[in-house]
Amino acid sequence: MNAEELPLVLIVDDEQRSLETLRRTLEEEFRVVVAASAEDALRVLESEFVQVVLSDQRMPNMSGVEFLRRVREQWPDAIRMIISGYTDPADIIAAVNDAGIYQFIHKPWHPDSLLLSVRGAAQLYQLQRENQLLNVELRATEPVLRGRVEAKREALLKKNAHDGIARAKDSPMNALCAVVHKVARYDIPVLLTGESGTGKELLARAIHYHSSRAGRAFVVENCAALPEQLLESELFGHKRGSFTGAYEDRIGLFQQADGGTIFLDEIGDTSPGFQVKMLRVLQEGEIRPVGGARPLKINVRVISATNADLQEAVRTGRFRADLYYRLSAFSLVLPSLRERPMDIPLIATQLLADVGKALRKPVAGFSREALDCLCRYHWPGNVRQLQNEIYRMVALTESETLSADLLSAAIVRGADLDDEPELEHLARLNGSLKDRLETLESRLIREVMVRHRWNKTKAAEELGLSRVGLRGKLLRYGMEKAERQ
Repeated sequence: MNAEELPLVLIVDDEQRSLETLRRTLEEEFRVVVAASAEDALRVLESEFVQVVLSDQRMPNMSGVEFLRRVREQWPDAIRMIISGYTDPADIIAAVNDAGIYQFIHKPWHPDSLLLSVRGAAQLYQLQRENQLLNVELRATEPVLRGRVEAKREALLKKNAHDGIARAKDSPMNALCAVVHKVARYDIPVLLTGESGTGKELLARAIHYHSSRAGRAFVVENCAALPEQLLESELFGHKRGSFTGAYEDRIGLFQQADGGTIFLDEIGDTSPGFQVKMLRVLQEGEIRPVGGARPLKINVRVISATNADLQEAVRTGRFRADLYYRLSAFSLVLPSLRERPMDIPLIATQLLADVGKALRKPVAGFSREALDCLCRYHWPGNVRQLQNEIYRMVALTESETLSADLLSAAIVRGADLDDEPELEHLARLNGSLKDRLETLESRLIREVMVRHRWNKTKAAEELGLSRVGLRGKLLRYGMEKAERQ
């Protein structure tokens, strides 16, 4: 994609250091313009075609919510995001209701999470534009429209089918998917447990789209992402004037999912007060909007997920036992990526196709050495970490094949943790001191060789070895005759 075709992101922050940090984080994937005040940002919007606006909340003269409210009025198509170190629920609710905020990002933010959020915003903008064009162009009869709706429904079913989950013939996911196929047809709550990034939402979608509710809504909410008051409002809705910032009635996600499925991620991080309200939803099949005078009946299947040990949380009193038993009528445990290394080539290939489409930068595949490095690494962040690594590789590559030198250093080494000091890792290895040092030496040599594309002269120079000395170590560790592709 040409630089001119990249989405344009406007960053607004009165702190110069924060402004520069945000700009450096985003400029590899987006065109970025910056403004040190809301007034400067409004002038930018008058002259530039901005797709995403990322604004700080606390600024002099005009707050982020006030600024984005004006953006919503004058440039409603721009996707609006706000970033703040403060978590006042009134501010968050005002941002969502008044300014139509796509996402509220808390400080301190992580670069990978920020990039994913901005990518999502840019994709949403593109989808909105495409939808507007379709609405202008679409002049079809009712049977044609019905056929298109059915085609989209079939596409969704195919995309979210458990048969579409990438896995090898000897994968531990096979038994899990077989169970999902059986349990999906029965209208009972399901609890998904497993490490973060293992694909719990993907499995929840498979359950929904193989159930009798497949034709109705599938709604997702991360319970750990919002304060209790805002989470209750998001799920159950609220009435105008029920709290500060409630300027209008709001329909909650449970009502939006009526007849369908709601997926509650990180349910283990909810407060005791919220757990009581959730228990009533499951027991009575009804919700009460915040400030509402009467309960509302709903018909929703609840699929919940957590990476915490809920049984231990029940034992220590941090999670209600009665709610746990309601949520876990059927419980499934997802294996981590390190427990299914045979699936990594298939998952990586599938992710590469998705990333290529998202970045509009098609890539043919991985080199054999790159794929070997991916398979040897143990992925503490599971599939989500693998996806981020592939995003990085695709963004950096200049060729049609992703080579191993594009990988992060820790993945090339096969280190246990990205940020683990080498001496600490060395202490955890088995064997004599000589064996441990040789293990560490072989990993370091492999990392340097990969980074220099197996150029012995450059690698020897960096390692302080002669070419003869380096070649001897390569032979010793079985690297000299290995095929490099």
